[in-house]
Amino acid sequence: MSDRPIDMGIWSAQEIRETTRRLASLRDAALLGGPAAAAPRAVICESWRRVLDRGVDPDRDRRERPLSVEELEHRRHSSRLASLLPLFNSGLLPAAEAAQQIMVVTDAEGRVLWREGCAPVRRMADRHGFDKGADWTEEVVGTNAIGTALVARRPVLVHSAEHFVRTHHQWTCAAAPLHDPRDGRLLGIVDVSGPAHGFHPTTLSLVSAVARLAESELRERHHSTLDRLRASAAPVLARLGGRALAVDKDGWTAAVTGLAPPDRVALPKSPEAGPLWLPRYGMCTLEPLPGGWLIRVGAPQGEEPRASRVLLDLSSTRSAVTVTGPAGSWSHELSPRHAEVLFVLAHRPGGRSAADLAQDLFGDRARTVTVRAELSRLRRHLASVLAHRPYRFADGVDVELRLPQRPVDLLPHSTAPAVVAARHG
Repeated sequence: MSDRPIDMGIWSAQEIRETTRRLASLRDAALLGGPAAAAPRAVICESWRRVLDRGVDPDRDRRERPLSVEELEHRRHSSRLASLLPLFNSGLLPAAEAAQQIMVVTDAEGRVLWREGCAPVRRMADRHGFDKGADWTEEVVGTNAIGTALVARRPVLVHSAEHFVRTHHQWTCAAAPLHDPRDGRLLGIVDVSGPAHGFHPTTLSLVSAVARLAESELRERHHSTLDRLRASAAPVLARLGGRALAVDKDGWTAAVTGLAPPDRVALPKSPEAGPLWLPRYGMCTLEPLPGGWLIRVGAPQGEEPRASRVLLDLSSTRSAVTVTGPAGSWSHELSPRHAEVLFVLAHRPGGRSAADLAQDLFGDRARTVTVRAELSRLRRHLASVLAHRPYRFADGVDVELRLPQRPVDLLPHSTAPAVVAARHG
């Protein structure tokens, strides 16, 4: 096989047809082990070797069962990429639709989470199983921009017969990985795909640029989150003696007192308020802050924090929650939905299942995925003040519910059945 790779620069329509023909001949020669006039690009050659080793059928794709609707919704709500959809929709989707392409976003496991774009191309994609919840890794569908970018960890263009599986030769795809700017962790892939005859090679540059812009957006949001946490923690740290840190929910440091600031503190996967041993600092005490944790370093082993107090103030149109702990208190203004959730939990102290809350909030017990997503967001601010299984305020938390003087004024814009019943109860 020649070492001269096929040029994947900007093509004319005639060049696209000729390149497609040459790639098909090259793939056939590679499968048969015979000589060829040119070599595949290195990223394609390496991918072909991987999928051959994994036994992928070159003539037809192998389709795995897509994610269930509930699992798909769970992954969407859990993904850091969900907040970037407006950026993708403005930066990529118009170009994709104008070129009769589709835009796809996957998670780090290659599962398609979102798919938008040209309706006829979406129907073409459906015939290949290229739909929401599908597994688009190399071991399932062979060489493709999404699966290959997951392995290569860099932007990848896969044109026509560069796809290992013959049934995908009518497609060209450009994909770029998205990384967490805090620690470099792979978050997923953004991709533009469509018919090979209408695809322009500069699409890869566009996808790559939007991916870099998305990572910059995540970086700015992280800095803004730490700034807000730092402002909330400043008066608390000022009242404390000794050593303490304010960190976000993932352990990234916002502020410290009495010690050198680390970039990040390794927290348990599901931290809870109270005594905690940390490898770097020994015995500590964890207390919730809005959007993070207060870590008091050097707390005596066995020390128990005093019970927290929660004031849920729904007496006016601006709902708020105030949490009081050993180091002081902090307040957080509530969205209308979160005000409804906390009202139900305060009104039903025994706790509510996800299905119960779905009925309380929407009158539909099937909307458990939405409920779990809302509780996940709420716990980012209230941390261990809330417990689950069932959802409730945590044991030892003293809850005060402050209501309007007239029941009819309770959360006046809410249509949640539980709130409507309370207004007229």
